Amino acid sequence: MNEEKRPVPCGLRTRSLRSDGDAPRPRDDPVLIDAAEALKGSQRRLFMAKTVAAMGRGGQLWAEAHLGWNRGTIRKGMHELRSGMTCVDAFHCRRRKPAEEHLPRLLDDIRSIADGQSQADPEFQTERLFTRISAAEVRRQLIATKGYTDEQLPTQQTINRKLNALGFRLTRVAKCRPQKESSRPRPSSSG
Repeated sequence: MNEEKRPVPCGLRTRSLRSDGDAPRPRDDPVLIDAAEALKGSQRRLFMAKTVAAMGRGGQLWAEAHLGWNRGTIRKGMHELRSGMTCVDAFHCRRRKPAEEHLPRLLDDIRSIADGQSQADPEFQTERLFTRISAAEVRRQLIATKGYTDEQLPTQQTINRKLNALGFRLTRVAKCRPQKESSRPRPSSSG
């Protein structure tokens, strides 16, 4: 089969990886790896694709085996190089997993700590629970009583958000206060 050789845009010579060992020398490996790690996104993929294209046939396999590059990433870069269009990275679709996914018992443990320190609205106007315990104290008790480590637990601010999501509000628990006596004269006292 007659293989058509296209010019490589990066200016590197094209060569084929055959059994005669026509591959970059081992001393070139760290240079290529460092160069690829310095780039991000589509620039990195284009660098990988240009490097593999310069190697010719078998370059993807060699780059995967010797440089640790992902063949899927190389293929995407080759597609971008051939088409001239850049694939859009969907970083905005990725998200950080909530703390409950890492620590499945966290919400139950927070609820068990906060329940003992909570009281309902004295006037029963809302369904919220008012708690005397702060998020920092909940975090300390999670470490002391539930066996979590400081590194495992999310920050105090995150625990505060979890408390709010569970329906707890950090406020002073107001005791039922008697009505103030007014200074107005009462009808029964005038006379």
